[in-house]
Formats: sequence, C-alpha cells, structure tokens
Amino acid sequence: MKRVLVIRCGALGDLVYATSVIDALQMEFGEETLIDFVCTLGSKTLFANDSRVNHVFSLKHKKIPLLLSSDKKAIVKASQQNSYDILINFEFGKQFRTLVEKINANKKIGALCEDVNIPNDVVHMVDISKYLFKSLVCEDVYKKSFPRVVGSSKEEVYEKYALDQKYIIISPSNSHQKSNRMNYRAWQDESWIELINKLSQEIQVVIVGNKNEDEFFNKLKPYPPNVLDLVAKTPLSDLIGVIENASALVATDTGTAHLASALNTEVFALIGPTPAEVTGPYQSPYNKVHIISSNQECAPCYKTEVMWNCKDNVCMKKISVEMVYNSIKSAKL
Repeated sequence: MKRVLVIRCGALGDLVYATSVIDALQMEFGEETLIDFVCTLGSKTLFANDSRVNHVFSLKHKKIPLLLSSDKKAIVKASQQNSYDILINFEFGKQFRTLVEKINANKKIGALCEDVNIPNDVVHMVDISKYLFKSLVCEDVYKKSFPRVVGSSKEEVYEKYALDQKYIIISPSNSHQKSNRMNYRAWQDESWIELINKLSQEIQVVIVGNKNEDEFFNKLKPYPPNVLDLVAKTPLSDLIGVIENASALVATDTGTAHLASALNTEVFALIGPTPAEVTGPYQSPYNKVHIISSNQECAPCYKTEVMWNCKDNVCMKKISVEMVYNSIKSAKL
C-alpha cells in the first residue's frame, strides 16, 4: 500500500484544483492508497466527508519558519515515525522549502522538489496541478483525472434544509468581500437583487455565503418569496451536498464556482478582471461551465496596474442582468 502526502495550502478554490490528484493516485496505485493532505486551517473541512483522504494536517500560519511552527513540526514528526512513499508538493512559495526538505519520503515530486518547466499550452491552474504529478501516473490515468469533491448525501441535505426538488443557487459574495479596497471581482448589489427577483418567480433560489458577511447580504434583503437563505447555515460538507444537487449555480470567480465545476453542477460564472482560462471554473468533459463576461479590452487585468488604477470596475458593471438571465434560460435547466 502506497503512502502519499500532498501539500496544497491556498484558498478553497486552490485546494479544489488539486483534488484531481486523489483519483489519479487511486487509479494508478489502487483504492487502498493512503493519502494525507497538508492544507490551510480554513480549507481542511473540504475533506470532512471524503473517505479517499486518510488524514489532513492543517497549517494555521504558512509563513512561520519550521523551527517556530508546531504545525510544520508535527508534519515532519509524523513522516519520521511512518515515512511516506511519495510527497507531492503543489506549493511554490519559499516558505515551504524547509518543510519539503525535512519531510521523510522516498520520492518527492512537484514544486521545490525538482525543476519544473510548465509548457506554454498548460494554462489552467487545474492543468498546472495535474502537470506536477504527471510523471507519477500513466497517460490514461492522467487524462481521466479531474477535480472531484465529496460532501453530504442528497438525503442528508434534503432532510436538513427546505430544498425544493429543483433549485438554483446564487452565491453572490467572494473572498474579497471584506477588503477595504474595491472588490474588483464583485457584481453590483442591485444586479444581484434584480436577478434574484427574476429567477425566484420561476424556481426556488437558494442563497449561500460565509459567516461574518452580514453587512454584504443585508444589502440584498429583503428577499422575495421562494428564496431560501442558507448563508452561514451550512458546514462545508453540507454546502457541497447542496451544490451537487442543484440545477445550477451562479457566482463570480469564487470558491463555490470551483466546487460546482468539481461536482459537475452547471455553473454560470460572472468573470471580469480575472483570466477565466487560468483561474475560472474548470471545464472538464463531464461538466458545463458558462463564462459570462463583458469582454472589455482592458480585461483580464487581475493584480496589475490596470486593475489597481481602475476606479469604475467597468468589466463587472457591463455584465447586465439580462445577459446572465438569458444565459441561464438558454441552458434549459
């Protein structure tokens, strides 16, 4: 039985990208393969219901040196007590170098373990993640490996929450919601309100979001009839189950959109400054991803001077409610 340790410590969407390695390892080495993960404290619950993952080590502070980090020391100690056959590292940051060096593993691949030269035609973060473990698996396994997550069952979420048989999810917030700067990935509040009103006349609308985002969601209230408010009411495992059983999910470039694409739930992603072909919801042979963009000449501009100097967020403002509504209607959910 192979023992494998995987390191991926980004935001939720980053961890979702990396889940393609789980099925790849099991297809290549067998379902009994023992897979441990190192991830951030906030993202570790992604694996709460995933029997494919044996153990999750969480890093509360990624930048603290190994010498001062009890979390990093615990990972190294565990590897010394029971060594890994393979270490796969998806983290390029220098703050992981000592950790990667000290972990006891027979084979180490990926970032900081070997010279990595990503081909120009490998663009999306999912494909870049896959490329880092390509040498481990056969070509057939490589081609069949895509992000996949596991949450609560359909029976569990329908028992807990007042879900209709058919519903559509609106996920209007993103990880930059509480930033003091302009939220460049955000759609206007009034547009979300109008879309929720239009859709709720035809299908149950389920609103999802994180805790501590009351200030944002209060701007969208009061909700019309036929809207179920699940903001901060679902653990991540239940949120995954709710997304998996939805007819579709509408969001900006945020973690729930990546969850939807990994669950093969149809996703409508409102994309402005970010490069959809790099960080947008991933298009696999098994899902449907609709990128809705106003196609401004200045986009994508994420984390460039163009974005920092932008005062109007025109790329998101130019996405009309009609564009989004018509895209959803044309999908014939």
